[in-house]
Order: sequence, then structure tokens, then C-alpha cells
Amino acid sequence: MQPVVGGRFMSTTVVQTAGVMRAADVRALLGDPPPAFLIEEADAAARQAYHRLRYATFVEQQGLFERTDLDERDEDPRTVVLVARDVEGEVIGGVRLGPAAAGPDIGWWQGGRLVVAPARGGSVTTRVAGAGAALVRAACARAEAAGALRFDATVQLGTQRFFERLGWETVRPVTVAQSPHVLMRWPIGRIARLAAATKSALGPLLQGIGPAGYVGDDGAPVPGSDLVAACDAILPAMVERDPEWAGWCSVLVNVNDLAAMGAVPVGLLDALGARDAAAAERVLQGLKRASTAFGVPILGGHTQLGVPAALSVTAFGRTAQPVAGGGGRPGDRVWLTADLGGGWRPGYAGRQWDSTSHRAPDELHTMVTAVGRARPPAAKDVSMAGVVGTLGMLAEASGCAAVLDVAAVPKPETASMGDWLTCFPGFAMLTTGPLDAGPATSASCGELTTGQGVVLRWPDGDVTQALAAGVTGMGAA
Repeated sequence: MQPVVGGRFMSTTVVQTAGVMRAADVRALLGDPPPAFLIEEADAAARQAYHRLRYATFVEQQGLFERTDLDERDEDPRTVVLVARDVEGEVIGGVRLGPAAAGPDIGWWQGGRLVVAPARGGSVTTRVAGAGAALVRAACARAEAAGALRFDATVQLGTQRFFERLGWETVRPVTVAQSPHVLMRWPIGRIARLAAATKSALGPLLQGIGPAGYVGDDGAPVPGSDLVAACDAILPAMVERDPEWAGWCSVLVNVNDLAAMGAVPVGLLDALGARDAAAAERVLQGLKRASTAFGVPILGGHTQLGVPAALSVTAFGRTAQPVAGGGGRPGDRVWLTADLGGGWRPGYAGRQWDSTSHRAPDELHTMVTAVGRARPPAAKDVSMAGVVGTLGMLAEASGCAAVLDVAAVPKPETASMGDWLTCFPGFAMLTTGPLDAGPATSASCGELTTGQGVVLRWPDGDVTQALAAGVTGMGAA
């Protein structure tokens, strides 16, 4: 979370040094006009100053509380306090925020106790102008950076319009300290943006492509046989930047596609472009290592040197009865089965979870054959659209909507909920039935319903919209 100066985010250079520089020094670096305030995460002394401001405002002036406005949230070590300092370094405002519920952080955050020192006349009026709005904006950014997918605040009636002008949505009236307040919510569109960026163009592009009954699936039954074919390409930037990992992932994503259809992989074909033989060799090392680990032979392919980095792999598997992604119906429970082991791939924190490269071949085999053994009505492997985006595709292909119970989602302890629901998780399957997938964790965490889109359901019973409609526009299978 970068500090904000006068409503602007500071440059990285200034952020790194601001903690040991006087406000006047920071002001000199930024140039004219001088910023009216700086917003930063509070240290112990700043927290005390913030608490004094709160006492003066909520206890002494407004009488909302009798003796103190401090509560259990102030004692929670997860609570973050952001403060605004004027040009002399004095704390002139603050706000607190943090996880709304006890226990593990599930991505539900709450802000509150926003306070700004009253103007005392003269030039002091200018020192606080805009500080309240900047604190709110900084709190929203800080919550989203922490992986929050729901961010609420209870505000007094007199400040409702102020929050609405900042983009907050009114949820319902509530009572705080025997005083009428309004529950408001900051709209977080992280999931919808990811789905739009990765999948929304597919419907118009792929009209008429694919076998009937398997619209939206990542694999396709080959007519007149028990073969299922799948094909995936790896981002060229990833092939260039991390060639061994690109090679591994080219096998992983194809095996996952086949596994989601209940097919046993039997072989791979690769098409590789590289600037020279050394670059090609690094990609092939990862590809061959994954081929051995998953027990899927590389049957052949095509290699071209002297060209920009490129990699795609086609995989073949066998099953007499493919499991379709569109086999769900309203009322079906949704299960997420995911390998929570491993960690973020270096260089891809928050985006790619590596749960497979450390697994033994027998563990990988148990996971990728789980759908074939259980044969649920519908299954999809979690792709770059993330857990929620993939659930939206399963629901869309099934002609349904979906509800995801956030607190029931199996998640690694070291991943925020926002990151986990929008990353590529290595091995993860969404199914309308339970799976026994060995080292992977399986949990019932949602259901298919009538309608379209996906909503997130929270422990207090509230729901927030994640996807308003189908993800791909391809419609029901």
C-alpha cells in the first residue's frame, strides 16, 4: 500500500524514503504546490494520536459512546490504521480497517471510525481539505491489496451522500451505538475484470465450433472414437521469462483439461518456437520433466528456431463416456477439489500457485484420475479465469447460475481469498459431486441455481455479485 500525498500516490522512490524523512523534505522532493497531507500506515505513536482524535469526536463532541469508542477491533492485530498527516507531520485524520469476522481471513473486510480533525480557522482549513476522501480511497485500495472481495462500512446518516459520491453503494439501514447508521459497500470488481479479460470474447469467436453437448469444454471428444483431444498455448512472455516452468505448465494444463472430462491421458504433441537451440532446450527440459511425472509420453511435434518464443501442446486421452462441463442442473451442489500444497511460483505471486512440481508421480496420478473414477454430472478444471470465473463457465454451460459459499472454499493459509479465487491454482477441479483426489482437498462450497451469473455468499447471509451473466457468451451446452 503506497502512501498518498495530497490525494496522489507517491512514487516508489519517495515511498521507500518517506519513513525516515521529514514532511518538509518529502514536500521539497515533490515540488510545488506543497501537498496538504500525507496518508500512511500508522505506527504506534500515530495510532495513539488517531485514538485521541476519535475520542474527541465520537465521545466528547458527538456523544455516540459514553466513555470510549475503542472496541475489540482495535485489539485485533490484523486491524490496519491509516492516518493523514499535515505538512508538519501532525496526525489530522485516520481510519481503521481489517477482517470483519474472527478466525481466518476469508476476504471480508470492514472499515470504520473515519475521523478528520476539525478546522480551527485560518490556513488550518486547507490542511484537512480532501483528507477524509483520500483516507477512504486509501482504505479501499488497502483492502483490495490484502485480497478482500467484500469491503463494508457503517456510516452515519450525515455522511451517506459523501460515501456515495466516492462510489460506495448503500446496502441497508443499521443501528450503531443506538444511533441510526447505514451499511455501505465498496464495489470490488476484481473477479468480473478477470473473467472479462480472459473469456468474454470467446462466444462471438467460437460460434459453430465444437461438438454438440460439449460447448465450453476445454477438451473435445473425437468423433467415431473413444479419444478426447485438448490443446493449450502458453503465453509467449512466460515462455521467454521462465522456459522450464512454461514447459511444465504446457503439460499440466492439458492433463488437467483431459482429467476434467474423465479421460486418461495417452500422449502429447508439442509445437515450439524459440530464438535458438539453448532457449528451446530449456523449454523442452520442463516439458520432458512433466511428461515423466504425469506418465504421458511426448509423441512428437514441431520445433522451429530463430523465431519469437511460442509454445502450444496438444494432448490425447481415452474415455468411453466423457464428463461434460455443462452437465449440471439447478439444485446440484458444487465441490471444489484443490491441491493446497506448494506455494506461489517465484515471479508469479498472487497469480500462479505451484501445487504440482513437487508431487510424486503416484500423487499426480491419483489427482488427475479422480473425475474419471467419480464420474460426476459436470466437471471443469480451474483455468486462468480462476475459481469463480471457471464456476461461471460451468454454470453457463449448464444453463444455470451459481452460488459460492466463500467460507467453505478450501484455500491455502498463505494465499488471500482474493488471490486464490482469481489465480491459476495448479490442480483444482469444480464438480457437481465429491471427488477422492488423494493429496488434494475436496469440499462442498456452493450450488447451482436458476438464472445466470455467480454470487458470493458470506457467513452473515449477505451475497455479493461476482459475475452478472455468463462468462463466455457461448451459452448452454
